[in-house]
Amino acid sequence: MKLIICGAGQVGWQIARHLSGEKNDVTVVDNNPDLVARATDTLDVQGIAGFASYPHILERAGARDADMVIAATYSDEVNMVTCQVAHSVFGVPRKIARLRSQSYLTALYSDLFRRDHMPIDVVISPEREVADAALRRLAAPAAFDTQSFLDGNVQLLGLSLDEDCPVLDTPLRQLTDLFSTLRAIVVGVRRGDRLFAPEPGDQLFAHDQIYVFAHIEDVDRTVEIFGKTVKKQDRVVIVGGGNVGLAVAQDLEQRRDRVRVKVIERNRECAERAADALERTIVLNGDGLSRELLAEAGIDRANAVLAVTDDDKTNLLTAVRAKSAGCPFTICLVNDPTLIPLMAPLNIDAYIDPRATTVSSILRHIRHGRVRGVYSIGDAEAEVIEAQVLSTSPIAGQMIRDIDFPEGVIVGAIMKGGEVIRPVGGTRIDEGDIITIFAMADDVPEVERLFQVSIDFF
Repeated sequence: MKLIICGAGQVGWQIARHLSGEKNDVTVVDNNPDLVARATDTLDVQGIAGFASYPHILERAGARDADMVIAATYSDEVNMVTCQVAHSVFGVPRKIARLRSQSYLTALYSDLFRRDHMPIDVVISPEREVADAALRRLAAPAAFDTQSFLDGNVQLLGLSLDEDCPVLDTPLRQLTDLFSTLRAIVVGVRRGDRLFAPEPGDQLFAHDQIYVFAHIEDVDRTVEIFGKTVKKQDRVVIVGGGNVGLAVAQDLEQRRDRVRVKVIERNRECAERAADALERTIVLNGDGLSRELLAEAGIDRANAVLAVTDDDKTNLLTAVRAKSAGCPFTICLVNDPTLIPLMAPLNIDAYIDPRATTVSSILRHIRHGRVRGVYSIGDAEAEVIEAQVLSTSPIAGQMIRDIDFPEGVIVGAIMKGGEVIRPVGGTRIDEGDIITIFAMADDVPEVERLFQVSIDFF
């Protein structure tokens, strides 16, 4: 597939890294020559320095025979015009744009992106993606990572195992025997710096980080089996009242089980805008790092603090200060991936990487076959793929034990006729099934092939 990626920042670079590693023909465009040079020096991609919205730049990038344009520059307007030029001048079949401004994303104006107006096939909103990720972290405070699959019926949980975890040193196949009614399966283990898909005979050790698929009804039990306590989050302090903080507060306000929320925002104008948009939430104008302001927000009684300002260091220090003041659970928004290793030493419970959430959203619309969802794990080390099985897919009609999956691939859950089941070797994969698969990055192309439709389908 031939792709043009406009914008060579963190998101554009990660997308280029994913797709070039799978032997796609990738060209990166950015008006910053240094970013283009970084991409061409470290990745197997071509690079063009210039404004992506200029027709002659897109032509130099190969737009006349491109299959897709991904516009992920820092400017919404450049991204929209790039898609328009790609459509009107070059007839590029598929256009994806990253848009930040909430004004463009209001449902009232959704017709704007129709083919006869602004022809964008997929709009990605980083702020909305990050807000959704924050809400998922709040819903599962025992997990450092979480994502929903199979229409919300299955959760992927990232759990850190402590010294007192009751199932340490137990082979995974024995866990299956011990908890035969538990609809959960361990699909990934990070031990030190290495992430791998475990074998049935592998054991779990203290300080491992594991990824578990669990049926939504079995999430609490799964968390407890791995030594974590389940706590209700009914008091939340949000530091940062911008688009992300406001979206999270609005969602929490609308929930049936009442959650008491307080928002701290440094910018007065932004704080007033948040106060106007929220009904029951208290908005405090001031510095989230202030010990006095955190005390006024009731940090010692809060179940969780969510630090989502636009400054990584402020988020980190706010979380540390909140933890020292007695808040049991802290979540940070971190844009700089080099800061993520500091989470554990600073005793921060969970983080949100906006780059990873945006990359996952874009990958969902690029993957071949009948792919419904993609979630990127770690630093592009693995992916969780949700896809539907078609009649001519190579795996249709086979039992899991007979499918030639690569070693780094594990089936996490299957939905058959609306019912979610835990997969075992004797489970048959049928046409129409929706399955979720954990795959190490090197094995993703083979997983795509297993889901692809053969030519005789047409």
